[in-house]
Amino acid sequence: MDIAFRPLEAADIPALAALREEVERTDRTGIHYDLADIREEFADPKLDLARDTLGAWQGTRLVAYALVYEPETVRGVLRFDTDGAVDPAYRRRGLGTRIVDWMRSRARALHAERAAEVPGELHLDGISTNAGLAALAERAGFAPSRYWFTMSRDLRTAATSLPEAAAPAGLRLAPFAREYDEAVRLAHNEAFLDHWDFAEADEADWRTWNTGSRSFRADVSAVLLDAGDHVAAYLLADEYEADTAATGVRTCAVAHLGTRRAYRGKGAARALLAHTLRAARDQGYDRAELVVDTANPSGALGIYESLGFVSERTLVTYAGPLGE
Repeated sequence: MDIAFRPLEAADIPALAALREEVERTDRTGIHYDLADIREEFADPKLDLARDTLGAWQGTRLVAYALVYEPETVRGVLRFDTDGAVDPAYRRRGLGTRIVDWMRSRARALHAERAAEVPGELHLDGISTNAGLAALAERAGFAPSRYWFTMSRDLRTAATSLPEAAAPAGLRLAPFAREYDEAVRLAHNEAFLDHWDFAEADEADWRTWNTGSRSFRADVSAVLLDAGDHVAAYLLADEYEADTAATGVRTCAVAHLGTRRAYRGKGAARALLAHTLRAARDQGYDRAELVVDTANPSGALGIYESLGFVSERTLVTYAGPLGE
């Protein structure tokens, strides 16, 4: 094939949106992007487009792409998350292997710059039904490392079917407000310390991908406060306009739900979820959605199932060495 490789740039956003749409028609991950989503993605201050991205072009058509994200050290391992895909019409021609080879090369360079003294690990993510990705991962020396369920709950049922949003004893439920933003970030960093692949969110990451993101919805997010008005637990919700445009179904996505250690075992997560489900229903959302680690140590999967969430898809994280 006459394929040219070069880094992505801002002018390529429409081509990347078109490629992702084409990939989604085949892979059916349930994830959609519009132009504004990708502009926000490219504006990430930690993403160096010239060094951290690659596009494969046949003429003016983008047929494959890859991104490697700046790593964070997690329990003594430098883990590199990635994103990438090959146009279904161009698969099984070696492009996937070329893309993964580039990811490894870029990750090795970042590893040497950042923390060569700790082990490095590269991640590939995809839906479990993508047999081509599974085969590519195996050939490249990757193995399944983690499984995730995408779960959803219908909100168009009678009001009596939604759980009551009663705050646990000693805690007060309040809508999210900007005054709580920093306290929620710190609570998030504490709540997820024992979770796989978690790295603390600094202020830049928090602004870019959480409460500063265009998808964040403060009006269906909430916090639980103790008697001293400290954040005990929190729920941050998103709405992805591209998903609504593609499916015609308005979805409230539970992006982050966490409880600080001292407040666990009191029903905080259930109370916050109940609040958000009711708030989302009242504001016209059709469904609620979340992604959960199937090996989550907090028992979150059982809580979600008890509140009516059902599994729709299984996602896989493949992990592999950086190589030499």
